Amino acid sequence: MPTRLFLAGAAVALSSCSSPAEVAERTGAAPGATTGPAASATASARAQGNARAVSEETDLYSFKFSYPAAAGAIAPLAARLDDEAEKARAELIAEAKAAQAEAQKEGFPYHAHSYGAEWQTVADISGFLSLSNLFSTYTGGAHGMYGMQGYVWDKRAGRGFDSADLFTSKAALQSALGDALCDALNRERVEKRGAPIDPGDELFSGCPGLDEATVLVGSSNAKTFDRITVWYGPYVAGSYAEGAYELDFPMSPAMVAAVKPAYRVAFSAKR
Repeated sequence: MPTRLFLAGAAVALSSCSSPAEVAERTGAAPGATTGPAASATASARAQGNARAVSEETDLYSFKFSYPAAAGAIAPLAARLDDEAEKARAELIAEAKAAQAEAQKEGFPYHAHSYGAEWQTVADISGFLSLSNLFSTYTGGAHGMYGMQGYVWDKRAGRGFDSADLFTSKAALQSALGDALCDALNRERVEKRGAPIDPGDELFSGCPGLDEATVLVGSSNAKTFDRITVWYGPYVAGSYAEGAYELDFPMSPAMVAAVKPAYRVAFSAKR
């Protein structure tokens, strides 16, 4: 499995100049700090039922990775997540060591790198487990970067895939949503900005498509997927300061029609 496989389809690309002020706890070290676990470093792994949470803090890096019991109860999925955690940790440490060495060489302060991934259950229905992954990274720049991934595990087939792959295409789902997508986004924009939409703002006044968003599938009845969440990350629908935009929609008959036939039995229009 490629390193950070589960991040490959994420809607937001991680920037090399990101800061944990908003997204991940930040630690710092002056040039010459140890690259191994320091005396002040902490490392913990917590298991509650089938859930797992790992947290490590050193002068070099901060690493956090967790997933819920529903994911841990599925052995193949838990194994893939555990493998993902180990690969992400190894990559973080390698990149942090290289950055620290460069900082020492150039004589400027080194700021500890960080990586975090928080998997949560969105919906657990017969046949499918829907998950979200809020991930973050910091590589020593002005601020951190974060993103969201939607992931679905097909319990019968024993495999996982991006939530959006339940639909024939993101374009078809967007067409089924119609004006509701832009209307909901603009309502949230007005609330966050405290002012009407500025048509002169070429960057953040338009309506980004679902090709720039993460789609999560949820359930209000614990039986079928009857709602979706559209998640826009920073710099997609608004400035970094505005944060992410999270828009919820009930499944309509038109949206159900945009689901691939093989998965349509798992969906219902919300009444």
